[in-house]
Amino acid sequence: MEKILTVNNLTKKFGYLTAVKDLSFSIEKGNVYGILGPNGSGKSTTLGIVLNVVNKTSGSFSWFDGNTSTHEALKKVGAIIERPNFYPYMTAVQNLKLVCKIKEVPEDRIEEKLELVGLLERKNSKFKTYSLGMKQRLAIASALLNDPEILILDEPTNGLDPQGIHQIREIIKKIASQGTTILLASHLLDEVEKVCSHVVILRKGKKLYSGRVDGMLASHGFFELKTDDKDKLSAFLNNNASFGEVKEEGDLITAFLKEEMDARTFNKSVFEKGIVLSHLVKRKESLEEQFLTLTKNEAN
Repeated sequence: MEKILTVNNLTKKFGYLTAVKDLSFSIEKGNVYGILGPNGSGKSTTLGIVLNVVNKTSGSFSWFDGNTSTHEALKKVGAIIERPNFYPYMTAVQNLKLVCKIKEVPEDRIEEKLELVGLLERKNSKFKTYSLGMKQRLAIASALLNDPEILILDEPTNGLDPQGIHQIREIIKKIASQGTTILLASHLLDEVEKVCSHVVILRKGKKLYSGRVDGMLASHGFFELKTDDKDKLSAFLNNNASFGEVKEEGDLITAFLKEEMDARTFNKSVFEKGIVLSHLVKRKESLEEQFLTLTKNEAN
């Protein structure tokens, strides 16, 4: 796959504080990447470094083929790393015309971008009349005016109400479906799980994990089970190499898989042992459960 951004052993120190520590990851074209971590984990600092607004202490990063200067590369990048800042008494169109002048791009894409973010009908309304969610959507339209190869968003849904959050996430998916690579920083697991294909997890500036969201712990999921013959089922599960932890809460048994197995195969094997299940559901561990396992293992 074509690389968009490569980060090697990046470190940033602010005095005694190490905000980013020996961080390496790469971003390939056509995916949606999330940098996930609690506040203070180094997400915004990392984005600031690759966007040339924060100086690195050591390490390196390169855009595209590695032979493009950062200044030239950033012409192919759209980014929102601070609260959207437009002129309050100017309309959406007037504000975007100004952005086109600054970016030296033609104005003919303005309406197309406003339509993409659902603001075409409000194109002649003054910025100060916009809700917080609309302001954020205008900022996304503005970042897309140069048809960037990658869109970088820092906490894109921060401070928004549930409807605003939903709208921004849908817009991100839409932009990604049109082939634009996206890198977003978030402290929300839910956001990364719903929007991203890949994730880089940071804690105290260090990388805990980098890779596909669905392969985070290669979790095989778990079965939720109920039966009248609980003791027999527990014994079967505890003596079966396909299962790891087996938990009992009231009449519900939760059995975590160590390898892939479908519900039908499992049901058949317990039935052959004379165990009849009254309840059988297979679930995947949520990203949250996997994230907690990861961060627990790395606790220091």
